[in-house]
Amino acid sequence: MPYAAGDFGKLIGMEGFSETLLKNHFTLYQGYVANTNKISDLLLAMLAEGKTGTPEYAELKRRFGWEWNGMRLHELYFGNLGGKGGALDPGSKLGKAVAAEFGGVEKWEADFRAAGAMRGIGWVVLFQDRESGRLFNQWINEHDVGHPAGAVPVLVMDVFEHAFMIDYGLKRADYIAAFFKNLDWKAAEARLG
Repeated sequence: MPYAAGDFGKLIGMEGFSETLLKNHFTLYQGYVANTNKISDLLLAMLAEGKTGTPEYAELKRRFGWEWNGMRLHELYFGNLGGKGGALDPGSKLGKAVAAEFGGVEKWEADFRAAGAMRGIGWVVLFQDRESGRLFNQWINEHDVGHPAGAVPVLVMDVFEHAFMIDYGLKRADYIAAFFKNLDWKAAEARLG
């Protein structure tokens, strides 16, 4: 059964994100879904044909992680947007968890924003280690590189240029501020284990 692209049209009209930027971003995301499906089909066909020892099979296997994570990271990113934003409630489950790990909600947010402001393209993800329950902010340079094994994404921010350049140019800090203004904290908190 093929993967289906989610509908994130409810985000249109979100403060700080133009319709043009969001529609372009949705189109990019839909490409990841389409490519995940194409590669899945090709790999299954090659398996059925006994072509698993070919360089083409190997390259498709490697490429699958890029397309898959591009699909899922965008779903998590769009899924934690569309809320009222504002400061994370220190009394919430998520607020208590980040305060315990980082010494306060403000310290966690400063670390998350600093990671997002770093030079380069990629993602910033607040992860929870499944094993210990601990939280940490992680820079993901590419969709398929840098994901800590056994960690679950709790909050995801896209910092590839396509996520902000149309509206903010090189002003990444302004984009990060808009991201925080539109967070759906309950969606992020629901991802905690």
